[in-house]
Amino acid sequence: MTTNRRRSPREAAAGLLHRSARAAILKAARSPRIERWVSAHGMRLGARRWVIGETLDEVVPVFRELNSRGLGGATGLFDDDAHDADKIAALQAAYAAIIERLGEERLDAYVSLKLSQLGAHVDPHSMHASMRDLAARAARFDMRLRVDMEQSALVQPTLDLYRRLRGEQVDNVGLVLQANLRRSEEDLQRLLDPAFNVRLVKGAYLEPPAVAFQRREEIDAAYLRLLRRSLAGPGFTAIATHDGAIVEEAMRMIRELAVPRERYEFQTLYGVATALQQRIADAGHPLRLGAPYGPTWFPYLMRRLAERPANLSFFLRNALR
Repeated sequence: MTTNRRRSPREAAAGLLHRSARAAILKAARSPRIERWVSAHGMRLGARRWVIGETLDEVVPVFRELNSRGLGGATGLFDDDAHDADKIAALQAAYAAIIERLGEERLDAYVSLKLSQLGAHVDPHSMHASMRDLAARAARFDMRLRVDMEQSALVQPTLDLYRRLRGEQVDNVGLVLQANLRRSEEDLQRLLDPAFNVRLVKGAYLEPPAVAFQRREEIDAAYLRLLRRSLAGPGFTAIATHDGAIVEEAMRMIRELAVPRERYEFQTLYGVATALQQRIADAGHPLRLGAPYGPTWFPYLMRRLAERPANLSFFLRNALR
């Protein structure tokens, strides 16, 4: 995949338009007024294309169907950050229930969670205790937990917790690294070991230039550098992307490096890039679909729209009908 050729004026203009639209959508995601309107009408306007539902009972049948086709699943809660002990306890209990349900159903599925939901903004000690408990529950079902990477301010606390858990021999917890963050390549280099399990994403949070690459070509190039280093390493790589060019380059790297199936998988989100999902599956590569759920799905939806601003027209057309 060529990432360093000179862009044409048309491509440069398209890139600028994409970045501007993405910034506008992410800014709109912080508007309480827009959130109220979309939360009230969004499902009718097409949000269910990306949002699987609001309850675990809606998720489980979908995962059964995915498993029947040889595909894996991953889920978690849309819920907001937790800023008090009661909310942290409620979210920990909810995640424990998800683990138990998926495990008892014997589904090929795991749980992704956010540390901001488990006390990252409140108490690092209780956050650690929550993660220890949830990891132990998941281990009973031979299940992995995936810790999502959030805004750049939470990257170091996330890495610190991961290293602490690994030092305590908790080995069923994986991480996410965001290619747009300038620090991610160095973080990956420090983390690589046979037990390391990473999910590589481009990054959906709006970050300043000092912290993150801004141009799409830079982010794509950083993703491919991370991908090659991870695939060549001893751990497990989840290739999470909806970018067809990157998928093709990943397939080429897998062939070149002779990466065995048990050391990688592709990941996409439920309802996104369905043609690309079929292409991956038809090529014989392992594939897992992410499908978070819950009533507070507005921020998630806005990040999906920001990843591909053209999807906003789908919403607007439905709104005008």
